[in-house]
Amino acid sequence: MNSSLSVATSKPRPIPAILVGGLIAGAIDVSLAFYTFGSRMPQGIASGLFGRNSFQMGAVSWILGLCIHFFIALTMAAVYYAASRKLPFLVDYPLVCGLFYGMGLYLVMNLIVVPLSVIHARGAIGRGDLIEGLLVHMFLIALPIAYSMRTFSR
Repeated sequence: MNSSLSVATSKPRPIPAILVGGLIAGAIDVSLAFYTFGSRMPQGIASGLFGRNSFQMGAVSWILGLCIHFFIALTMAAVYYAASRKLPFLVDYPLVCGLFYGMGLYLVMNLIVVPLSVIHARGAIGRGDLIEGLLVHMFLIALPIAYSMRTFSR
């Protein structure tokens, strides 16, 4: 039975790797964001497209914000999967690679994605916010993605 299991997992499966990693990371992150920012958090995400008007758009911007959130999480997983095809050590060492990937994700989100959004958030990040953001991206977002790749893409 073990040989059939190893045969079944020896073929890379990108769809489950990306979906499981992205959805788990997205669900953990959205749960933490709801706890931290409250029930209007998805409208805050949608404000990246619509500006402050998103808070007056009701359920439309709430649903769109949630969809954007999960689109970003799935994209993060897809990028890790694509990189792991060229850099196999990303699959072989998910703990170390996932932690470094999380640092990279934090930098991309805060130095590229958010400044390019409609809200144009800029300025210095406080030490506490920096540490919290790095830890969240490293442990709660990137590690589930890295371990999903290890599980499904070997």
